[in-house]
Amino acid sequence: MLYWLAKLLAVHHSVFRVFSYLTLRAILAVVSALCLSLLVGPPMIARLSRYQIGQVVRTEGPSSHLPKAGTPTMGGALIIVAIVVSTLLWADLRDRFVWVTLGVTIGFGIIGCYDDYLKLVVGNSRGLIPRWKYFWQSVLGIGAAVFLYRSAHVPADTDFFVPFIKTVSVPLGAAGFITIAYFMIVGMSNAVNLTDGLDGLAIMPAVLVAGALGIFAYASGNEIYARYLSIPAIPQAGELLIFCGALGGAGLGFLWFNSYPAQVFMGDIGALALGAGLGLVAVVVRQEIVSLVMGGVFVAETASVILQVASFKLTGRRIFRMAPIHHHFELKGWAEPKVIVRFWIISLLLVLAGLSTLKLR
Repeated sequence: MLYWLAKLLAVHHSVFRVFSYLTLRAILAVVSALCLSLLVGPPMIARLSRYQIGQVVRTEGPSSHLPKAGTPTMGGALIIVAIVVSTLLWADLRDRFVWVTLGVTIGFGIIGCYDDYLKLVVGNSRGLIPRWKYFWQSVLGIGAAVFLYRSAHVPADTDFFVPFIKTVSVPLGAAGFITIAYFMIVGMSNAVNLTDGLDGLAIMPAVLVAGALGIFAYASGNEIYARYLSIPAIPQAGELLIFCGALGGAGLGFLWFNSYPAQVFMGDIGALALGAGLGLVAVVVRQEIVSLVMGGVFVAETASVILQVASFKLTGRRIFRMAPIHHHFELKGWAEPKVIVRFWIISLLLVLAGLSTLKLR
C-alpha cells in the first residue's frame, strides 16, 4: 500500500523513488513488523490472560514444565498480524507470489487457531481431530501447489534443482511438482509445530531460515544475480524478500515476549502458519533441498518423533527418553535455556551451510 503511494508521489518528487528499491522496503518491513509486534504484544498477552487462554502442560513431560501451566498461548496471532500488515504495506501487491504466500500463511494459521480454540477454550484435549487437521492442511497445500504450477511463466518455475551442481535441472511435470510442493508446505508446517516445545526454540530458527530464504528470493528475482550465482531465475520472486523480512521482524518481536521464561506461547496458530509460509517460499525459489538443510533443526525434531513411534511399534522400545528430541535432552539433565541456545547455534550453522551453496556450484 505504501509502496503504491510512494510510486504515485515519485511522479511529483524524486525523493520517493528510493522506495522502489527492494532492499530498502525489506528493511522497512523488518522494522515495521518488529515495532508492531512490540506494540501489540503487551495488550494481546493481557487479553489472553484475562480470558484464561493458558497452556496445558502434559504431566508425563519434564517436571520443569509444570510451572508453565496457564501461561497465555495463541500468541502466534501476533506474528501473523505483524507479517500480514508489514507485507501489505511494503510489497508490490501485483506480485502473485506475495498473495499465495500470505494466503497459505493465513490459512494454516486459521487451522491452528481452531485447534488451539478447541484445546484451550472448549476444553477438548485432543483439539482438532488429526485426520481433519491434515485434510485441511492438504487442501491448502495442494491448492497452493496447483496455483504455482498453473501460473508458472518459465520452466525454472517448476524444475527441480540440485545444490552444488549448476547444470542439473530436472523437469518435474505437474504430478512431480505438486507432490514436492505439497510435502514441503505441509511437512514444514508440522515440523515447526513439533519444534515449538520450549521457550523460543522454534521462533529463532524460523527467523534465521526466513532471512536466508529472503536472500535466495532476492537473488532469484534478479536475472543478473541469478546468472552470476548459477541459481534459477524466477521472475517476481524478489518480492518475497518483503515477506521474509516481515516474518523475521515479527519473529524477533515475538521472541521479546517468548524468550525464557516465556510470557506467551506461540500455539498451533503461529507454528503451523510459519512453517507453511517458509515451505512455500522454499518452493517458489526452487531451493527445497537447501531449505531442508537450513531447517535441519525442524527436520531432526520431526525425524525423532517418527523414529520413536516406529521403534516402539516394531520393537516395543523407545530410542529417546522422550520425543521430540528437545525433551530427550531435557530428561538427560540439560537445562531448558541450554537446550534452546544450543539448538539456535546449530540452526545458525545450518543456515550458513545453506547460504554457502549460492557460490559453491
